[in-house]
Amino acid sequence: MSRRGGGRRSSEPRRDQDSSNPSPSFQRGGDGGRGRGRGGRGGFTTAPSPIPVRAPHPAATGYLSVTAGRSSSLTPRETASSSTPPLASSSASPPASSSASVEAISQEMEKKLSFKSITATGGSVPVSSKAIVPPPRPQYGSKGRKCVIRANHFVVEVSDRDLFQYDVAITPEVPSKKVNRDVISQLVRSYRESHLGNRMPAYDGRKSLYTAGALPFEAKEFVVKLVEKNDPASSSSSVKKERQFNVAIKYASKVDTHHLKEFLSGRQKDVPQETIQILDIVLRASPSEKYVTAGRSFFSLDLGPKGELGNGVEYWRGYYQSLRPTQMGLSLNIDVSARSFYEPIWVTEFVAKHFNLRDLTRPLSDQDRVKVKRALRGIKVEISYREYARSFKVTGISNLPVNKTMFTLDDKKEKVSVEQYFWERYKIGLVYTSLPPLQAGTDAKPIYLPMELCKIAGGQRYTKKLNERQVTALLRATYGQAKRF
Repeated sequence: MSRRGGGRRSSEPRRDQDSSNPSPSFQRGGDGGRGRGRGGRGGFTTAPSPIPVRAPHPAATGYLSVTAGRSSSLTPRETASSSTPPLASSSASPPASSSASVEAISQEMEKKLSFKSITATGGSVPVSSKAIVPPPRPQYGSKGRKCVIRANHFVVEVSDRDLFQYDVAITPEVPSKKVNRDVISQLVRSYRESHLGNRMPAYDGRKSLYTAGALPFEAKEFVVKLVEKNDPASSSSSVKKERQFNVAIKYASKVDTHHLKEFLSGRQKDVPQETIQILDIVLRASPSEKYVTAGRSFFSLDLGPKGELGNGVEYWRGYYQSLRPTQMGLSLNIDVSARSFYEPIWVTEFVAKHFNLRDLTRPLSDQDRVKVKRALRGIKVEISYREYARSFKVTGISNLPVNKTMFTLDDKKEKVSVEQYFWERYKIGLVYTSLPPLQAGTDAKPIYLPMELCKIAGGQRYTKKLNERQVTALLRATYGQAKRF
C-alpha cells in the first residue's frame, strides 16, 4: 500500500527552487512561520508555480529524500531517474535505523501540503501580494443599529472626463514653488481664454500640469511678466519690480482613469496610486496658491487666530488634507493642524526674546554671537528706511559690531563703518552700536544691515526644534481647535 509523497510525473519539467533566485512566497504557520515537524523553526514556502500532488502509481518504486534543518525549510528532492517518477512507497527499503524518522517527516510533509486547495482547483499562488484579498466580513450590516456620525472624511466624486498631463519648463529656473505657482497663475490669467481653451489647469509647483480635457495645442511657449511688489502694505511710492519668464508647455500623456473606475466599482483590488496622486495634486492646487504650505498641510491667519509660543516664535492654525481610497470610494480626509512660525518682529526684539538677553547695549560674546548667527541664518528680513521696501535673506552676521565693521563704498576709496554710513546716508543714528550687523548678499560683495533696522518677514516657518514648553503650547492649541472642529 503506497502513501502520498512529494513526487511528480516525469513528463513535467523540473522546478527545483534556487536559493539565489528569490520569488514571492506564502508562509504558513503563526509566530514567524514555526513548523510542527522536525524542521524546527523553519516555515514552509511555496514556489510561484506550485507542484500538484498526485497519487502514486502502483507499479512505481522509489523513495523520498528530505532535508531538514534548524533554520531551513523542508525541501523535497527528486532522486529517481526521469523514466521512473519518485514516489513515497512502502515498497522502498530505507535503512532500518532511519525508517521511523523518514515516515514521520513524510507524514509532516503531507500535512503541510494538504493546505493547497488552490492546486486542487487548478489555481496558483498569486504573484503579487496585492492580489491577496482578505475574506469579507460575514453578515456585514446585519447586526446592531444604524446611526449617523460626523467624521472628517468627505466623499469625492470624480467626473467622467479625461485627464491630460503636460510638462512645464520655466526659464530662468527658480527653486521656489511659490514663485513657480505665481508664474503659472499669471499665465492662466493672461492666456486662459485666448490660448488655453478656457481650461483651468492644476499645477504641482514643479514640472507637471494637469487639465480636465486637452489643451488646444501639443506644445507652446509663453512669455510671462511677473510684477513683484516687495511690501503690499506700503505706500504707493513703492517701486514695482518686474521679472520676465519663458514658460514652455508640452503634452506628456493622457492619464488612464480606467483602473480607478474599476477599483471604485469593486472589480479591481489593486489601488491605482498614481491616479490618486494626480487627483490629490488637483485638490491641492487652489489652497497652495492662497495659503502657506507645509507638507500636506496649509496654514493662514485667515484660518484662525495665531498664538505665542515664546522665544520669538508663534503658531498658526491650519488644516491637513489627503485623498484616500476607502470602502465607500475616494475620501478627502481633512484634519486640524498647527505649526510654528517666526514672529514678525524686529530682529533686536527676536534676539532678546530668543536668547533671554536683557541688555543689548553690551557686546555679544563669541559664544552668543555664534548662537545668534545660527538662529538668524536663512530667514528673510525687511527694511523700510529706503524710499521703497525691500527684503533680504540673511546669510550670516559680522564678527565685529556695527561701529567697527568697515567696508568700501563704490564711489569712494576709503573705508567707512556701518554706523558712519547710515548716519551720513540716511541720517539714522544707531542705538545698539555694540551688536554685529546682519550680512546678506555674498562674501565677495556683502551687504551689512543693522539689526535694529531689520524686521523679520511674516509667514516664515520655524523649522528648528521646539523646547518642551513650546511643544506643550502647540499641542494645546491643536487640541482646542479639534474640539471646535
